[in-house]
Amino acid sequence: MKTLLLAALTCATLAACGVGGPPIQPTAYPAPAPGITVSGDASIGMRTNDL
Repeated sequence: MKTLLLAALTCATLAACGVGGPPIQPTAYPAPAPGITVSGDASIGMRTNDL
């Protein structure tokens, strides 16, 4: 029983530390333009078409 627990703990430790492969460098994204951008829809009030 202890051997099985030790094997499971070893597998979990190796899986958690990145044994799945070498680290991959993230791709660089272009910097967004400076300023504020707002997009989407907004509404304020009472809807009467549901009544």
